[in-house]
Amino acid sequence: MDNQINNILEKNRDRYLKQMIEFLSIPSISSDSTHKADVRKAAQWLADDLANGGLEHVQILETAGHPVIYADYLKAAGKPTVLCYGHYDVQPVDPIDKWNTDPFKPVIKDNIIYGRGTSDDKGQVFMLAKMAEVILEATGELPVNIKFCFEGEEEIGSAHLDDFVDDHLDLLKADVLLVSDTTMLSMDQPAVSYALRGLCGLEVRLQGPKGDLHSGVYGGAVQNTLHAMVELLATLHDKKGHVTVDGFYDQVIPLTDEERITCTKLSNDEALKKELDVSSLYGEEGYSTVARIWSRPTLEINGLFGGFQGEGLKTVIPSTAIAKITCRLVPDQDPALIGALLKKHLREQLPAGVKLDVELMDHAEPFSMPVDHPALKAAHNALEEAFHTKAILSRQGGSVPIVNTFHDKLGLAPILMGFGLDSENFHAPNEHFHLQNFDRGMCALIAFLFDLPKQMN
Repeated sequence: MDNQINNILEKNRDRYLKQMIEFLSIPSISSDSTHKADVRKAAQWLADDLANGGLEHVQILETAGHPVIYADYLKAAGKPTVLCYGHYDVQPVDPIDKWNTDPFKPVIKDNIIYGRGTSDDKGQVFMLAKMAEVILEATGELPVNIKFCFEGEEEIGSAHLDDFVDDHLDLLKADVLLVSDTTMLSMDQPAVSYALRGLCGLEVRLQGPKGDLHSGVYGGAVQNTLHAMVELLATLHDKKGHVTVDGFYDQVIPLTDEERITCTKLSNDEALKKELDVSSLYGEEGYSTVARIWSRPTLEINGLFGGFQGEGLKTVIPSTAIAKITCRLVPDQDPALIGALLKKHLREQLPAGVKLDVELMDHAEPFSMPVDHPALKAAHNALEEAFHTKAILSRQGGSVPIVNTFHDKLGLAPILMGFGLDSENFHAPNEHFHLQNFDRGMCALIAFLFDLPKQMN
């Protein structure tokens, strides 16, 4: 990388970190209406920072929910256009008593910054915004055309972003989508992702008698909805970890031999057990741990509740039982079809004495792209330059629904080049971000912008 750029990164590092802390201190919790003004404050902060960094046409664009920030710099004639996406909203902080520090008063200790949004995704959004500022300060021009689209609703499902994209197709037109909202494989092993799992979520509700019943008076005479729910949920898997819903695997694209080998090499079961403090791992038989996370569909019970939840005992037969279920899906599974198959299975396996209601909830399409795309090559080169090791072409076990939106509506090739770690507690107490990866990530993002035109000629 150019020495002048390195010098600017080094000279301004303390100032950048102070600015990042200022940004992270805004409690932009999109799911909580009491923080609506804070979400807008974060949007304004980000817009101001982009403008101060030399970006042009900075706008705060309204949606039916929280606003979208747009900015651009379009002076590289004949060069590719990169659309940078990220989100400035964050998850709630509960349970607050599990935090070692105030989630919205970020602190730096041992070159790690702690606070809500440090890893997901405000810290990485800040990096995207700064990469253009650094290059402009060093050279006065950018090697590509660049656009920014930062939203404030990712943590609540990006409910209004599809409509926003439909209304701004010309404004968002580009060649490549750059997203820094994914993770590396380990502290010293960067990755660029070419595939994401999708999502199908549903709520299952069983209704028994008209109200909770005294277990002494009615026990043995009526169905217990919690018993029925446990029996019903037990039909969803066999003892080998396979999902038993008819048709669930019909659309799954098998792994290639090369992908299987890569997943096996990257699987370190002993290290994962130690990290998670579990005695054994569990999953679909016949696949390595990484293969199960990256490239196999799953069905998980995320919540199960009903009856008495308080301290002590209350001898009732619950009238209602509820389960929350999500499926992670892989190419070419269709979330709508999977939802329909699940509803059919649950109806067919329903125990006697209860009524069933199934509500389909969040969904996202899985995604994959050709591994020989030139933009992936540019990302691979940039990561190798910054981390001094070859990057892994990886899949991601999670979902980034907006990737499909930008790909389907704008034809963009998504480059998923994130710098977080799975162990950094995003969505949990004590979220943090390793600043070593802030430094290396900044170098990688800048190197990507310089290499992209070479690869896409």
